[in-house]
This record gives sequence, C-alpha cells and structure tokens, in this order.
Amino acid sequence: MKTIIEPFRIKSVEPIKFTTRDEREKILIESGYNPFLVRAEDVIIDLLTDSGTSAMSAKQWAGIMDGDESYAGSRSFYRFESAVRNITGDKFIIPTHQGRAAEKILFSIVGGKGKFIPNNTHFDTTRANVEFSGAEAVDLLVEVGKHPEIKADFKGNMDVEALDKFIAEKGAENIPVVMITITNNSGGGQPVSMQNIKETKAVCNKYGIPLFIDACRFAENAYFIKIREKGYENKSVREIAQEIFSYADGATMSAKKDALVNIGGFLSMNDEELAMKCRNLLIVTEGFPTYGGLAGRDLEAVAQGLEEILDEDYLHYRIKSTEYLGNKLTEAGVPIIEPPGGHAIYLDAKRFLPNVPANQFPGQAIACELYVVGGVRTVEIGSVMFGKYDSNGNHIAPPMELVRFAIPRRVYTQSHIDYVAEVVIEVFQNREKLKGLEFTYEAPMLRHFTAKFKPID
Repeated sequence: MKTIIEPFRIKSVEPIKFTTRDEREKILIESGYNPFLVRAEDVIIDLLTDSGTSAMSAKQWAGIMDGDESYAGSRSFYRFESAVRNITGDKFIIPTHQGRAAEKILFSIVGGKGKFIPNNTHFDTTRANVEFSGAEAVDLLVEVGKHPEIKADFKGNMDVEALDKFIAEKGAENIPVVMITITNNSGGGQPVSMQNIKETKAVCNKYGIPLFIDACRFAENAYFIKIREKGYENKSVREIAQEIFSYADGATMSAKKDALVNIGGFLSMNDEELAMKCRNLLIVTEGFPTYGGLAGRDLEAVAQGLEEILDEDYLHYRIKSTEYLGNKLTEAGVPIIEPPGGHAIYLDAKRFLPNVPANQFPGQAIACELYVVGGVRTVEIGSVMFGKYDSNGNHIAPPMELVRFAIPRRVYTQSHIDYVAEVVIEVFQNREKLKGLEFTYEAPMLRHFTAKFKPID
C-alpha cells in the first residue's frame, strides 16, 4: 500500500489552542524573536524538539502505576538495567534524569583542560558539557555530510581518516574518549553505517582510546542500516543495535528520544574503575545509583519504551512519515538536507535565504516567520546554536545554517504534517520579505535557549 498508516490507535487526546497571526506577531516580539521563549500553549504545531515530547503507550502508562519507588534497590531499577543491558551488552548501567546529566558526569571525569573529544558531530548539550569541563569538542564529519543537496546513504559518518590524523597530531594521551552520535543530529539526523562504526573502533583500538556511543536515536540508526547497508537486510533491528554497541566501550543516552519517554537517560560502560567514579559523582549530583534522579515509575516507562522502539512496524512508519514531509517540501522547491533524516527535516537556510548572511542568522529569521505564519515552532541549528567569535570578536559560522523540524514520536497525524508543509511553502514563496536578526542578549553558553533578538533595519 502507498499510504503509510500509524501502527497504533489514539486512546487519549490533548486540545490545541489556535492563535491568530496578529496574536503570534505580538507573542514573538514579547519573546525576543526566540521560539524557545514562546509559551507552549501559544504554539499550534510544536516541532522544536523530539526530546521528551513523545506520546507514551498504554503499557508505559501501566508501568507508571506499577513503579517501585523504593530509594535503594527498587524492582523498577532492575527491570530498567536489564532492558538497557539487553541492547548495549554493557556491564555497568547508571541511570540519569536525562542525557545531558550522563554527559556531565562522564566529561567531568574524563575531560579537562588540554583534552580533546572527537565526534562525528557533537550536539549542543554534548558540546557544552565537553567545553564546560575545559576540554575541546572536535567535529570530524565526513565531507559529504557537509553538503545538504547531495544524496547519500550515510551522511552522518565519522571521517575516519581525519580521526586517525587528529589523534596522531594531538596525542592519544590527550584524547580520553572518541564519540559517535547516532543518528547524527546536528548533521541533519543522518545515519552512521555499521562499517563506519567498525572503522572508527579500529582507529580507537590502534591508539588505545575507548569509543562511546551517543545513543539517543540508536533504533532509528539501526533501521537505516537494515534498509540501506548490504548484509543487514535480513537481520532484526535488535540484532543490528546489539552489534552497534558491541563495538563501543560505553554509551550515553537521552531516553527522551528513542526510549519514548518524557524524562530519563543513562550512562553505560564496561570499565569498572570509570563506572565507580561515575557512580560516586552520580550520588552527589543525581541520586542513589539505583534511581539516579528518576522516580521508579520513570524507570519502568524507559524499560518498556526500549522494547517498543525496536518494533520494526513502528520504525518503518517513523522513517517513512519523516520522509513524507521531506518529499512534500522538495516537490515545492524548498531546500532541505537530503535525503530526509530519521527524526527531523532540516531546511537549508543558506539556500532558502541566500541574501541574509550567517552573522544575521538566516535560520533564526526563518524559524520566527514559520511561527508567525502558521504557529509552527522549530529550532535554528546554525550560527545561533553553534556560532563562535574569534579573538577580534568577529563571527565564525558553522559549516551549515539549518532549521530543524523535529517530529515528536506518536504525537501528530498526517493532517498535522500536511499543515506544516503548507506553512513552510508559504514562507518559502514569500522569503524575499524576511530580514536578518541581531542579538539584544546572549548567554555565554548554550545561548540559543535564552537569547533575545531584534530585526535588523
């Protein structure tokens, strides 16, 4: 059948508040032209993030009621631990309240001044936690991944040759871990191939450096491997995921993505000494090692979500429904990262708005206009999120200027997505009216969350 239907029925609904264009214009001004600062009730379709915005299943809600809230050694922890270990194979499983907590703990221990953390592409909180420790976050994305218009199967890959050269130059003693983010969020939600993971691991083995997986969207990445990489078409997604983790020495995960929950995460590894240090820091910052900042009910929901995310009918629907939005936009001439990623569609702001330079934040201008025209909330992934300044205060732009439409799991229907496409196409057809923006306030770190702007006259 051509129509991809949702592999679930809707059991509970939440009303959407409709606003007018005039109302949204006022709201945007009051929010400093930053969609992050808009109240959620004033958003019609919220594609700001897919993190923690999933709709949980009946079985997950049942787990919420069944959670064991014992402070230490709860039954819910052991179910959570078993679910994570069944996928990762790791010996030591440390729960955290979300992914950035796992990152904070890991990099507080292994990071520090003079250290370097290579990744295919760090996302915002990963980069921030690396840099907060004093270390330097280094992106080594394969070249094809830097060109939105080029179609390729695995544009999220690590540049393995560049990684080998970088380690040789900086010294293995200054690189405590190498990371691979799956799927590559900042690179357009693009997948990483199994072959690339194997090759990255080989380089790590050559220098005696552990490899960690940023596993937020591991199931989506595993499904891409199944449908795109030769030799995996007859393997289950669970088997593919288990093989991915078999090449790693540990993982961080925000369970708010591919575990289909609203809060939660974990840090896992096989190094007993490192695990002991991480658990000690966990007790100080998160909680006892068998709850790690989460209620027992949340641990139950994560454990159930890790089972449901490996359902191949669901993953087929997930990837195809994202592709559906991408196809509608490209048919209308809207420039996006191609092919569509797993969890999101990314507008290419450089081609969408070529007359607005990077230091005037074209992606932010587009995101603001999408909200005004249709109440659609998205996020800029470009010079606002990742831009820097040189020693003279001049703007340094990242390789790509993007606007991300992150699609919450099991939340919106096809008609919602059709509406989003109509809004994007209308903004694209009137793009010559858009103006750049400038900061009126920016925080020293993770500025995109709280920054305020004004239009440039």
